[in-house]
Amino acid sequence: MPPPTLYEWAGGAEAFERLTAVFYRRVRADELLAPLFANMPEGHPHHVAMWLAEVFGGPPRYSEELGGYHRMVTHHLGLAITEEQRFRWITLIAQAGDEAGLPDDPEFRSAFLAYLEWGTRIARHNSQPGASPPMQAPMPRWGWGEAPPYQPG
Repeated sequence: MPPPTLYEWAGGAEAFERLTAVFYRRVRADELLAPLFANMPEGHPHHVAMWLAEVFGGPPRYSEELGGYHRMVTHHLGLAITEEQRFRWITLIAQAGDEAGLPDDPEFRSAFLAYLEWGTRIARHNSQPGASPPMQAPMPRWGWGEAPPYQPG
């Protein structure tokens, strides 16, 4: 039997909704990130939950309802995200994962943070003035990598 997807292991759509609700509450209170998200639409946390769910093996709702990879790339154009902001984003979402009750086993957190590290670095590069990222690319699909979920015998 194949291992569960990261989406399933995390707890499905509800887990990612909890995560983004906690995370964006933290973002709004953060002096470094709040200005970057000052004009964040009300539905933004839900849309990010849909994105993360799809990336981690859940249903393709972000792609089908919101435009997929192309749409995500366009949200970052021209933002000029700094490395300090990118790193703070990672820190806050990791903390939000704890508060939202995401699994804390090393295998899940390793895969979860690996995607976030990869994705935020792409977002930072794509956000710089004059950046011309590819507008058509497949939706990233993240899996367990080297360490599948630990399941005692």
